[in-house]
Amino acid sequence: MDITTPPLDTLENITYDEIKVGDTATMSRTVHREDIQLFAVVSGDVNPSHLDDDYAKDSTFGRVTAHGMLSGAMISALLGNQFPGPGTIYVEQDLRFNTLTVKLTCTKKFPENKRLLIACSVTNQDGVLVVEGEATVAAPTEKISRQRASLPEVTVTDKQRRYEELLALAEGLPAITVAVAHPCDAESLKGALQAMHEGLIVPILVGPEAKIRKAAEQIGESLDNCRVINTEHSVASAEKAVALAKAGEVEALMKGSLHTDELMSQVVNKTTGIRTARRISHVFVADIPRYPRPLLITDAAINIQPELSDMVDIVQNVIDLAHALNIPMPRVALLSAVETINPKIPSTLVAAALCKMADRGQIKGGILDGPLAFDNAVSAFAARTKGIVSEVAGRSDILVVPDLESGNMLAKQLEYLAGALLTGVVLGARVPIVLTSRADRAEARSASCAIVKRLVAHRLEAAIV
Repeated sequence: MDITTPPLDTLENITYDEIKVGDTATMSRTVHREDIQLFAVVSGDVNPSHLDDDYAKDSTFGRVTAHGMLSGAMISALLGNQFPGPGTIYVEQDLRFNTLTVKLTCTKKFPENKRLLIACSVTNQDGVLVVEGEATVAAPTEKISRQRASLPEVTVTDKQRRYEELLALAEGLPAITVAVAHPCDAESLKGALQAMHEGLIVPILVGPEAKIRKAAEQIGESLDNCRVINTEHSVASAEKAVALAKAGEVEALMKGSLHTDELMSQVVNKTTGIRTARRISHVFVADIPRYPRPLLITDAAINIQPELSDMVDIVQNVIDLAHALNIPMPRVALLSAVETINPKIPSTLVAAALCKMADRGQIKGGILDGPLAFDNAVSAFAARTKGIVSEVAGRSDILVVPDLESGNMLAKQLEYLAGALLTGVVLGARVPIVLTSRADRAEARSASCAIVKRLVAHRLEAAIV
């Protein structure tokens, strides 16, 4: 008898009398990084061979490996779920690790105490034996059939790895010169200096020098390799930073500890600012643990109640950013409260107009659909349930919100309730602007610099071509 496929919703055992010597059972499972991390959390085994890519590069295998006892746990699962199944008592285990399909074979029966000797083997995807041994179990003597228990959903949130993946977007590109406006608190200065240490930017720190140096002391950093331009106050800091961009001395701006409107009022100044023909807009790039791809959200920081003409630029700005992030034809969901056009809900009319404008080539480089409710935009199940047939619904790359309030609340909810890592960038000016919340940590600011660095390189490549 060869047991390979358990019932989907029930667990039924095989009694001692039913099992014959030579009977086998198998189970296959692909081990992902998240499985290794969860096993480390439960077991407390944080050996860098299992968790640290850099350390594992110099190990015998040259890469991160799963815990050996994870294979043992799979053997236990097959014994308890299928062979013999419910009622089995794990009496003894002898494993010999040589360095993942599990196969169990009954090799001997002990009538006096109803125990079984079961040979255990685990092979990897190449058919190489990685674990072998023997298990002794007390086999159940009565038939048991029970509904399979539902397990809780578990999401592994590895912010450090997600942060490193964002930094990798700018890997191999030269550092860009960035004017950092008023980095006068610890976190904003730390973000700029962390981005410098990561090779992302060459910062020019613009603000009251005494305050900047005091912030540097608080975080134990030296400013020896940084140019500092002294200003009197936050408004003067914003004015000088924008002047550097206008003069072509920097390739990007970065908001420090000043208010957003203090910086942006200088950016949009008709005489001294750095506006272009495009409407200026903000994009959050969100890395969300339970969403399979980066999600770009716009506009949640600049345009309070944009009109249709504003929305055209907002959508084009975010599509251009998506191209720089290697999303060649981004799927753009135009959000509203519903997925049908309703004259009483203005955002549904704007969404419909934007879709038609994209059809006519007035918006280029993306696939637009809307109006779409949020659930339809990000959940294929929700879209199918509502009968929505769309290239965008359920797998959006971009969410375009109808106004700043809804966008800001959506982004912050994703950050604080869903564990999203948010980076922020302002588009539509002569240079991109790193713009995050004053409450954001240094990592968010540094990762935003990686996005901007990638964007600057993309624009340069496009200009050369």
